[in-house]
Amino acid sequence: MTGRRSVASFVIFVAAAATLACDRGGAIEEPVAPSLEELSSAAFTGIYDEAVTLVEGRWEGEPFVEGGASRPSVGLVDHFALIGDLDGDDREETTVLLWESLGGSGTRLYLAVMGRNQDDLQDLGTALVGDRVQVRGARIADSRIELDVVQAGPGDAMCCPSQLATRGWALGEGNLVEGETTITGTLSLDNLGGPEWVLSELGWDESVSDVPEITISFDDDKVTGSGGCNRYFAAVAGNIPGELVFSGMGTTRMACQESTMGLERHYLKTLAGASSYSFLG
Repeated sequence: MTGRRSVASFVIFVAAAATLACDRGGAIEEPVAPSLEELSSAAFTGIYDEAVTLVEGRWEGEPFVEGGASRPSVGLVDHFALIGDLDGDDREETTVLLWESLGGSGTRLYLAVMGRNQDDLQDLGTALVGDRVQVRGARIADSRIELDVVQAGPGDAMCCPSQLATRGWALGEGNLVEGETTITGTLSLDNLGGPEWVLSELGWDESVSDVPEITISFDDDKVTGSGGCNRYFAAVAGNIPGELVFSGMGTTRMACQESTMGLERHYLKTLAGASSYSFLG
C-alpha cells in the first residue's frame, strides 16, 4: 500500500511484498517463489545444529527440564515476505523472518531464504539478525536483502533498543553473508510520521476487519485518525525512545452501527492506554 502501513496495538508491521513469477511466452512455466503457506510447513537450518520443521508456522522443542514449561520454539513472523531474485539465476526466492525463543524475555530474529529446486523447496541460507531487533522496513535491492532496523546501541538496555540502522545481506556460499551496517539515527516519534497507519490487529492475534478502516496519522506532537465511524484527535508525546503518551483525546459525534461503534470504543480505549510502540520483530 503506497503511503499506508498497518498498526496493531502499536506493534507496527512491515507490509509484505508478494510477486509471482509469470509464464513467459506460454511455453515454459517459470518456478514460482515459495509461498508463505508452503513455508509454514518447511524445514529451516542454521538456527540449531539440527533443522527445525514448522507445523502451521511454528516449531517447539522438548522442555529444558522434564515437566517444565520453558522450551525452545521457532516460528514465522507474521505479515512479512520479500520476493525477488537473490542469486542471479532469474528465479525468485522468498525471504522470511523467523523468531526464536528459549522461554525467557529475549526473542532472537533470523532472516531465512527459500528457493525452489524443481518441485522441492531449497533452503538457501539463514542468518541471525539479533536479539530483540525490530524491523521498520525491508526491500531487495541489487540482489541484496536490506533491512531498516531498530537495534540496541551504546548504552541501551536489551529491552529498549533505540539505534536506527540499515543492514544488508547477500547470498554467499551456502549461506547469507552480512555486509556493512549504516547507522541512521535514534528512534523517536518522528519515525511514525508520514504514512497513514491502518489497524490490522487489536491486541495479539485479534484481527479486525478492514471495513471500515481504523487509521492513525502522526504529525509532530499531534495524532488524527478514524475510529471506523468518527474522526478523533489527540496530543502525543514521547520523552524517551519508544515511549508514547496521549492526552486531550476527542472525537466527532456521529452515530453508526452498534458493531462499528463497539469496535471504535474498544480501539480508542486501547489507544488512550498505550504507553509504548515498537516495530515488527
